[in-house]
Amino acid sequence: MAREPRGGRDRDRGERDGGDELIDKLVTINRVAKVVKGGRRFAFAALVVVGDQKGRVGYGAGKAREVPEAIRKATDRAKRSMIRVPMKEGRTLHHDVQGRYGAGSVVLRSASAGTGIIAGGPMRAVFETLGIGDVVAKSLGSRNPHNMVKATFDALARSASPRTVAARRGKRVSDLLGRRDAAPAAAAPAQEAQADG
Repeated sequence: MAREPRGGRDRDRGERDGGDELIDKLVTINRVAKVVKGGRRFAFAALVVVGDQKGRVGYGAGKAREVPEAIRKATDRAKRSMIRVPMKEGRTLHHDVQGRYGAGSVVLRSASAGTGIIAGGPMRAVFETLGIGDVVAKSLGSRNPHNMVKATFDALARSASPRTVAARRGKRVSDLLGRRDAAPAAAAPAQEAQADG
């Protein structure tokens, strides 16, 4: 079965949808065949990622006899399945997170400013449409684009901001983040005492 060349990086277009500028990227397109009495009937399966580059992203798959129709169906499904992802300073994730889907497994790590997007093809499309500028991602399992994208979305759905964690635990954000800053300060006098002794 012959495969069509993968699109992706060079294909992205902006669309107006309810006042939001949505960017869609074609991750992969695959020619599939159905064997019928008269021979083979070919169709095209497309995987598309849609996002507003401000923290909302979704994915969708579509299948049709023609490529443009398959892409349109996938884009419509992606717009209906959008999720919001909390971002730190509008450029990276708040914490490291793992995601799984089937045989696909991915690890997403927050990165310092200026790192850029270090990720493979399907995951890169997700981060670019999401609007994350600094992230390190690694795929540890299946290299199937569908599994990689779904595992990435599983990881993004698990990521949480300090505000939501604090609300869930009934604490203030300063209680969660303050301890981490106070711990090194408390450890410093103990290290100085050991150095003197």
